[in-house]
Amino acid sequence: MLRYTLRQLEYFVAVGEAGSIALASEKVNVSSPSISAAINQLEKEFGLPLFVRQHAQGLSLTLAGKRMMRQAKIVLQEADRLVDTAGDISGSIRGPLSIGCLGTFAQVVLPSVRRSYQTKYPEVRVQQHELNQSEVFSYLRRAEIDVALTYDLNLPADLQFTSLLELPPYAIVNETHPLAHLPAVSVDELKSYPMVLVDLPFSSDYFLSFFAQIGATPIIAERTKDMAVMRSLVANGFGYSIANVRPLNDSSPDGKPLKYIPLVGAVRPMRLGLLMSNGADLTSVVRAFVQHCSEELRGGSVPGLGG
Repeated sequence: MLRYTLRQLEYFVAVGEAGSIALASEKVNVSSPSISAAINQLEKEFGLPLFVRQHAQGLSLTLAGKRMMRQAKIVLQEADRLVDTAGDISGSIRGPLSIGCLGTFAQVVLPSVRRSYQTKYPEVRVQQHELNQSEVFSYLRRAEIDVALTYDLNLPADLQFTSLLELPPYAIVNETHPLAHLPAVSVDELKSYPMVLVDLPFSSDYFLSFFAQIGATPIIAERTKDMAVMRSLVANGFGYSIANVRPLNDSSPDGKPLKYIPLVGAVRPMRLGLLMSNGADLTSVVRAFVQHCSEELRGGSVPGLGG
């Protein structure tokens, strides 16, 4: 009979992912000798070498180690589900929760929602992932996250979306832009000026669809995948941009002023909500998170949204 613990499997997976006992030690906050002893014990119990020791390059998984690590992850996931099942039976909210969030608004939404959720349910262990929309779909399908805060962009039929907020688009310009004085602006007015495009999967299609609807093509001067970089490019005069979330501070990361002008015309707002696999909200931890987000976001507790 094999004798090993879930903790040893956790250390094994940590080393396999980090490629180093020292890095794994930092990740799981356990001393290197303890992790080394756990790996040696597992190799003894399994009768297999799990790692190739390379002094200069650290540790790399053997072929057997790769197969064992895949299975160890499954065992750890099932153990987490056991805790969640116990919570469902007892009515308590505890266990692991892995949250994905679209990177374009993660800094505005996720820390606040997560902090209030974990204060309310301190026995829930939360992991967060900032992702683009394609990654959100992949992570959910591979069960690497339980739920994602995202937009209703190209949503596939096999995933379930709960709408929480409607966010209209804004044109973002610097204070010297020719349109900066306007109380509202149309896509037709923007089309002849250089644009800084937020070039992320599905998000860029959404922004470009505004121009396609009027038979126009924007003048794309710059592309970036980073919202902070976009704001700095706009503030320094490289063009206007479009976004659906307005930060509380109308300044770029380098301190220059920005103007957020409501975009009018045939421009559909984005809906912010929760995306998950069908049936994922049957667990008490996910169900509680869905309810909490609904209360926080619809109740206006998260600044910078919808205003």
